[in-house]
Amino acid sequence: MEERETSDGPGGPQGLISASFNQDTTSLSVGTKSGYRLFSVTSVDKMDCIHEGAECPDVYIVERLFSSSLVAVVSLSMPRRMNVYHFKRGTEICNYSYSNNILSVRLNRQRLVVCLEESVYIHNIKDMKLLKTLLNTPHNPSGLCALSVNHGNSYLAYPGSQTIGEIMVYDANNLSKVTMIPAHDSPLAALTFNASGTKLASASERGTVIRVFTIPEGQRLFEFRRGMKRYVNISSLSFSSDAQFLCASSNTETVHIFKLEQHSPSRDGESPTWGAYVGKMFTAASTYLPSQVSDMMHQDRAFATVRLNMFGLKNVCALSTVQKLPRLLVASSDGHLYIYNIDPQDGGECVLVRKHRLFEGDEAPQEAQREEEEPEDGRSLPPSTSPSYAATVSLSSTPPSSTTLTGYSEDGGAEKGDVIPEHEFAEGPVCLDDENEFPPVSKQTN
Repeated sequence: MEERETSDGPGGPQGLISASFNQDTTSLSVGTKSGYRLFSVTSVDKMDCIHEGAECPDVYIVERLFSSSLVAVVSLSMPRRMNVYHFKRGTEICNYSYSNNILSVRLNRQRLVVCLEESVYIHNIKDMKLLKTLLNTPHNPSGLCALSVNHGNSYLAYPGSQTIGEIMVYDANNLSKVTMIPAHDSPLAALTFNASGTKLASASERGTVIRVFTIPEGQRLFEFRRGMKRYVNISSLSFSSDAQFLCASSNTETVHIFKLEQHSPSRDGESPTWGAYVGKMFTAASTYLPSQVSDMMHQDRAFATVRLNMFGLKNVCALSTVQKLPRLLVASSDGHLYIYNIDPQDGGECVLVRKHRLFEGDEAPQEAQREEEEPEDGRSLPPSTSPSYAATVSLSSTPPSSTTLTGYSEDGGAEKGDVIPEHEFAEGPVCLDDENEFPPVSKQTN
């Protein structure tokens, strides 16, 4: 699944800025000071670099569409512009400029979503046409959003409030609101869909509780407790492909893996065990306890864990089946990809089986790397000078396209933008190996 991390801690090797997995966790994209790199993660013993792009430096967002040749890139040098490349042919498909800094980009086979601090832009990925602009969304300084990789529904989730953990679920195919989920008491920190788009996991800034909801109904399905002793910053959530497991990583040294299973009551004919008897006693007692204590008694704990040999470094995690076995992948800002084995039956402590270096020849002393590669400003995005977020999105005049598109506002009307002509859905699944899949965008007049 698609995750992103930014190295705002100690500087990574050769200027590692960001890392993200593609939608089916077969590829790892890495943004660096010199450009970006794409790696194949379909093998445990080796990790091939399949492409290295140097079109623009200081890449802090790089997102690949499954295993296709389409990649969306955003650079610190031009944080308001997104470039979309066909990397196999070395050509630019298009580039879009926005009214403020781009904070995140999400892709599936139907939609491309760009998230700004107070607005969201939805594009049709077949022709990159802007379909809708969601204006005046709640303040979202981290660009937190999640897009279902299932293009059949293309659900989009983003914060519905700046002060509490409300989740707005939006249908990016039909361009309509679905539901608002009151998920947490404190603001949101992480969101992710399962592969089919039928479950949504969330965590708040406190980082102690992770909840899973049904989509589109928005009903709570599972609740997991990551910890009680301290608040942490959960930076990454990821479902397994079958949605049986959910992993969470944070700024601590522990990655938690939770098992999504409903606890069925024992059958009438079975003799109750001592554990079941004690469990019934706790369940009965919880009805007389304060709600906070009762909730804690009904929260499941981690099924499996990983102890990383680092603390305070950002990372992204993903659950994947590599060479027919379940694995946990952790891409860290220390410049390495860690691969762990998972016991799907018993859980417990996961075993490290492989550690891959993302950059060859990285032998410089750590302190020297920090001084050379970590600027004092922590690689924060350049401040915005724009007074507001306009609905108009215009393409740069550089080749291959010079189109100016008008956004479709949430409320409609000429004041906030005109309606884009009705979009067309793809008739079937995208052929990811088709070299003609993403031609340069031709000039359009709207």
